[in-house]
Amino acid sequence: MKKDLPENIVENVSIAVVMESASPESKNWNVYLINLKDEIIETVLVSSKGYGEKNGEAVKTSILRHSIGNVASRDYAMIEMIDEQVFGLTNEYWLSYYINGQIYDKKFIFVPESIVESNLIRVPILNKPGVMIG
Repeated sequence: MKKDLPENIVENVSIAVVMESASPESKNWNVYLINLKDEIIETVLVSSKGYGEKNGEAVKTSILRHSIGNVASRDYAMIEMIDEQVFGLTNEYWLSYYINGQIYDKKFIFVPESIVESNLIRVPILNKPGVMIG
């Protein structure tokens, strides 16, 4: 049960939506887990979903579950590709991992229309343009 878990605080771990390439016709985006810690994170699991309204109707995407494995110190792992069509929805990523046998979890939420060019930064470690939270 969640209430039985210790309240371990997730720090120095981020989720980033990164622009991989751009052409006049389209842009290609991927979602990454960024481990900014000086230690490995183990047994990484991420679930993702999108939800909100589009054209006045409720919309939900499928829930996707990703088993990432271990992510080394100051490293990254790709979670999934993401389509620009869902940027108008709330995009939620629920992360859980272990450090020294202790579980950590956190929900990362990209609110609608937050993944836009005016919010792009240079994502650490990847050194690519993206929107990062965490």
